[in-house]
Amino acid sequence: MFCFVCGAAASYILTADRMPTLQKSRPGPLAILGIVFVAALLVVLGVKSFSRDLVEVRAAGVNHQNLVSSVSTNGKVEPVDEFQAHAMAPGVVEEIFVEVGQKVKAGQLLVKLNDSDAAARLASATAALRSAEVSAHDVQQNGSQDERIGMAGDLNRAQMQQKQATSDVQALRSLQQKGAASAAEVTAAEQRLLTANSTLQSLQQRTTGRYSSAERARSQAQLVDAQAALKAANVGYASVNIRTPKSGTVYSIPVAEYDFVPAGEDLMDVADLNRIQIRAYFDEPEIGKLAPGQAVKIVWDAKPTQAWHGHIERAPTTVITYGTRNVGECLITVDDARGDLLPNTNVTVTVTTAQRFNVLSVPREALHTEGGDFVYRVIGGKLIRTPVVIGIFNLTRVEIVSGLTDKDTVALNATSNRDLSPGLAVKVIE
Repeated sequence: MFCFVCGAAASYILTADRMPTLQKSRPGPLAILGIVFVAALLVVLGVKSFSRDLVEVRAAGVNHQNLVSSVSTNGKVEPVDEFQAHAMAPGVVEEIFVEVGQKVKAGQLLVKLNDSDAAARLASATAALRSAEVSAHDVQQNGSQDERIGMAGDLNRAQMQQKQATSDVQALRSLQQKGAASAAEVTAAEQRLLTANSTLQSLQQRTTGRYSSAERARSQAQLVDAQAALKAANVGYASVNIRTPKSGTVYSIPVAEYDFVPAGEDLMDVADLNRIQIRAYFDEPEIGKLAPGQAVKIVWDAKPTQAWHGHIERAPTTVITYGTRNVGECLITVDDARGDLLPNTNVTVTVTTAQRFNVLSVPREALHTEGGDFVYRVIGGKLIRTPVVIGIFNLTRVEIVSGLTDKDTVALNATSNRDLSPGLAVKVIE
């Protein structure tokens, strides 16, 4: 532009020098073209300068929706009340009478182990108890039957001897008064009477108090010990023929016939599969949202089209370390179990921690929390920072308690990397 104008001016001066009269010359074609080009350039630069200040943003309207706030985690299914059959002693599985999935009634025989060792222990314990009972009876009766018969005979003889000795003393004393018996004979008779009295007294004591209190206590302790041993042997013998104490469904048989099992080995599991619970672990930041009675949705990958429902039975009461996580343990009761959710399976549980109906809400990405909760309203092509009070929220939306109306539009983010700020000129795009 500058060159074309300078050229036109120079042409005008030269013409003025050559012509005797003052006369303006018309601009040439090149000068006109330069002027038009400069004007167009200025217009383009102005438009670009104006449009450069408009930031393209995504926006959303404020509207009413139902909001559900929830937290999810994994859990494991377990029976509420189950019977686990264990081997009381080492042995071999002789026979299994049921199969997995079979419904059983209380008292039904489940499995039988080889009982040779258990029978031997039972026989030994029974013999020991009988011996202890006989000993205790003998102590209580002051001896065995044979001993009591012998003592009865000895007592009768002693009584007869004492009676005879008494009669002899009396007779000799009478004869001594008549001079027919000497004093030595009377003394000898009296000595025999003393011996007979002593023997009789000793036998009478043996008949009524042969055993001391310590001996009686020891005999009673031996009897109690033998009774306990027999009880344990009976339990061991009964355990080789294992019966279920409750009705339910057999859901696990980890052994097979002819397997050798050590003491304490799990043989079979029975439970009512209509009464199950889920043990779940929630991360520490989520524990404060949980409370007993909250609704729970349960899904199992093995049946993706089916869902179960329950409620929190016991909320976490402490924080524990579970692997690399700090978690709280939660028990969830399944309300609609129908025997189709198997124990020990891993499921996903979603707890509804809060639920609000027809509340004012915005997309969660519209909320800013730097220095307090606020959003950017779009008014007249500019952003207006507006403080808000929020309620519940989920992964996508947040409740607005106050600060906005359903006629407002809020900015979500810029299509470029530019940060939003108050007063920023914006252009809303779809």
